[in-house]
Amino acid sequence: MKAKEAKEKYIASVHTPNHIKLIRDISSKEYDYRRNKTARKFNSIYFNEGSSESAFLAAGSVIEVAEKVAAGELSSAIALVRPPGHHAEHNEPMGFCLFNNVAIAANYLLNERPDLGINKILIVDWDVHHGNGTQKMFYSDPRVLFFSVHRFDYGSFYPCEGDASHCFIGEGAGEGYNINVPWEHGKCSDADYVAAWDHVLLPIAEAFDPDIILLSAGFDAAMGDPLGGCCITPDGYALLLTKLLGFAKGRIVMALEGGYNLKSIANSLCACTKVLLGDNFTYNSPRMQPFESTWRVIQMVRDELKAYWPVLSSKLPDNVPLRSAPSYIEPYASSGSESDVEDVSELPDAISSVNVTQVVDDVLSKHITMLKLDEDNLATKNTSSDSVQAQDDGPVVASTRIYDLPFTWRSALSKVYVWYASFGSNMWKPRFLCYIEGGKVDGMSISCFGSHDTSPPRGTMWKTVPHRLFFGRSSTPCWGTGGVAFLNPEINYNDESYVCMYKITLEQFNDVLFQENRLVKDNSEDGKLESPSSPLIGLSEIESVSSNKALHLEPIKDSWYSNVLHLGEEDGLPILTMTCPSTAVAQHKSGELPLAPPSETYSATLIKGLVEGKQLDANEAANYISSAAARSL
Repeated sequence: MKAKEAKEKYIASVHTPNHIKLIRDISSKEYDYRRNKTARKFNSIYFNEGSSESAFLAAGSVIEVAEKVAAGELSSAIALVRPPGHHAEHNEPMGFCLFNNVAIAANYLLNERPDLGINKILIVDWDVHHGNGTQKMFYSDPRVLFFSVHRFDYGSFYPCEGDASHCFIGEGAGEGYNINVPWEHGKCSDADYVAAWDHVLLPIAEAFDPDIILLSAGFDAAMGDPLGGCCITPDGYALLLTKLLGFAKGRIVMALEGGYNLKSIANSLCACTKVLLGDNFTYNSPRMQPFESTWRVIQMVRDELKAYWPVLSSKLPDNVPLRSAPSYIEPYASSGSESDVEDVSELPDAISSVNVTQVVDDVLSKHITMLKLDEDNLATKNTSSDSVQAQDDGPVVASTRIYDLPFTWRSALSKVYVWYASFGSNMWKPRFLCYIEGGKVDGMSISCFGSHDTSPPRGTMWKTVPHRLFFGRSSTPCWGTGGVAFLNPEINYNDESYVCMYKITLEQFNDVLFQENRLVKDNSEDGKLESPSSPLIGLSEIESVSSNKALHLEPIKDSWYSNVLHLGEEDGLPILTMTCPSTAVAQHKSGELPLAPPSETYSATLIKGLVEGKQLDANEAANYISSAAARSL
């Protein structure tokens, strides 16, 4: 079918007038000399002389085929369109997306054509990146069930926003109708996606009973894609699509989203086309086991949603063979949509073959050179707002352009800043720097290992907080006999405790958490340090603790400092501290855990911090500590 341009009134159902005007005018001669400058105001956007026409044609094409499938004129349809759409926000283009094509079509069916009888729409987004724009447009609308499966990598994979986590389930009337399945790393394959389908999407889809399915069909999770870093085969996509045909009487509209290897896109889309045309389908690709992390993510998603979808309350199978996380993640997979592939046609054909089970390392290294860094477009996005700003030490941000390092959670969280609030020995800066630089100060019997990032804090500040300071336990490996400082996690405005705040990266905060909870070990065989392979606090946990004011870290639930508290914000950054869980406070009250005054060396360290921080003089500081130690809970 020939493409038709969308009418502006239909686009206006999801985009602001200023957004529409920009896209309508951007290809005009008026913008010839400032088109690139305008593009740089946005996150990963490129404009040219054809942008206006192609954006209106893409949106119009998805509207038209969605209308024809809803009316029964077509049994299904594929809209082969670019630009893609799922990143486009209500008021700005983003991530190569100018208009949100699928969202516009969904609104058209629900609000402009009630005569077609489309009252419930399932939007499935299998693009490797989170469909942030689509999620926000239907976040409170129970008529739309939005399902996105994507790489999340603890909030550091493009679009680097915390609302891609499993905790974001909708709000108001739409609560429970937003589903995110966020992968923790790359290399997820057919088995991982099929597991998400079988244990999350399909049971909910059956209960929801949609009238039509709109599929945001990005193919950048395909084997051989230079940005996605995942491994879905063409047969894998065909199988996922086949499983959806049992719903909505098979009425499915696929709209092309991302994908950066033309061979991968062609082979994957061809397999899907055959399914929609009714060709016999047999799954022939290699059968692989899901990752352990996949099973964990699926369980978290089900736990989050089971109150809204009782079908998820059943227990997951416990005899499924699983594989461990990959030993490395492709360096180019760090951010995804914001990269620029110069000549994707040069990628080897073999990469996208149905039967390829892995991509050889030298192929990866060869094509890493195809990615280029547009330094003029270096921008970051605040996780709590839609504003784009230059990267600095300001609000909590995650860099969206990391190509020069092997991609790990560390390389992402090293760009995110928080305030760490210390109420114990870390109030004395030389002692705190032991956790950053390694080593020890007077009074410590063992040394600290330090952080991977030894950069000093970017700032220091003092405050008081309405939490009770007390000293618990009877001895520590570091300070010997005597209690150490804790804050009662419960707020009490009759109490006032001093905290020294250090502006550090979220990577450093995790390293302090690791060391405070004795999770870093010295491997005596090779002299290398061993620390956890994943963070305890990522961007999704920041979102959670900001909302709930406390987050008990289940993986270290028996450790002394397993409770992270949100004490407020300073300069737009969260203030975090670590203390014991409420259960430990109850044990201290009952006498099951001892309360004990601090040792002389430990007290001396606290006094140094308070005096050098110009909060109290030596006598006042000593009285502050002894008073906290003497009071019962």
